Amino acid sequence: MPRAVTAVLFVLLALTGLAKADPPGKGEWAGVALVLALDGSASITTGDLEFQLQGHAAAFRDPAVADALSSARARVTLAAYSGPNSLKVLIPWTTLNKPEDAGHFADRIDALPRGFQGDSTAIGSALLEAAKLFDRGGKAPRQVIDLVSNGFSNAGIDPAEARDRVTRRGIIVNGLAILDEFSWLEEYFEESVIGGPGSFVKSAMDKDSFVAALRQKLILEMVSLPDHMPRPSAATP
Repeated sequence: MPRAVTAVLFVLLALTGLAKADPPGKGEWAGVALVLALDGSASITTGDLEFQLQGHAAAFRDPAVADALSSARARVTLAAYSGPNSLKVLIPWTTLNKPEDAGHFADRIDALPRGFQGDSTAIGSALLEAAKLFDRGGKAPRQVIDLVSNGFSNAGIDPAEARDRVTRRGIIVNGLAILDEFSWLEEYFEESVIGGPGSFVKSAMDKDSFVAALRQKLILEMVSLPDHMPRPSAATP
C-alpha cells in the first residue's frame, strides 16, 4: 500500500476514535457554581449558627429548590467564616445532577460537626476567600457567592472593596441579611456587599422567614432573573 494512502487511513482512524470519545471533563460540567458562606462570627451564637445550618438543610429538601438546582446542574459548596482569613469549607464542591442529590446534600449538612465559632466579622475577607474556591473545583459559566450575616464587617478589608475585586472576575455576590440585631442591615448589604449583574439581598427575622427567603433566593438564582437584571433580547441565542 502506498505510504500516502497509509497516512490518510491512519488520520481517518484517529479522527473516528476522537469522535467516539467523551469530551474531557464532561461528567464535571456545571451550569452554576454556588458558594454558600455562613456567618460563624462572635455576633452569631452557637444557636444562631445551628439556625443557619438547619435553614439550609430545610431549603435543600424543598422540592422546588431541588428541581431548580438539579435543572441548572448546580455545583455547591458550604463554608463558614468569621475573622480575616478564617473561611472554612464545611462541605466540598458537590454537583447536584438529580433532585434527590439536594436531599443528600441536606443530609450532609445535618451530619456536620458543630462547634465552629469565630471572633470578628470580616465580610470582605470572606468574599475574597470564597472567590478563590471557584478555582478549586467551582468552574461554571455562572459563579455566585451567597453570604449570610446578622452584622456588619468589623475586621479586615473593606467589604465594598472586596466586592468590587470579586465582581471584576465575573462573580456575582448575593446576600441574606438576618435582621435580629440591626434593622438597617439589608441596606448595608445593598451598598457594601452585593454586586454583579442581577445581584440581590434577601432578609429574614426568624427561622421560618429565613428558610422562605433562602428558598426564594436559591430558586431565583437557578431559574430566573431579578427584575432589575438586563434580560437578553429575543434575537440573542
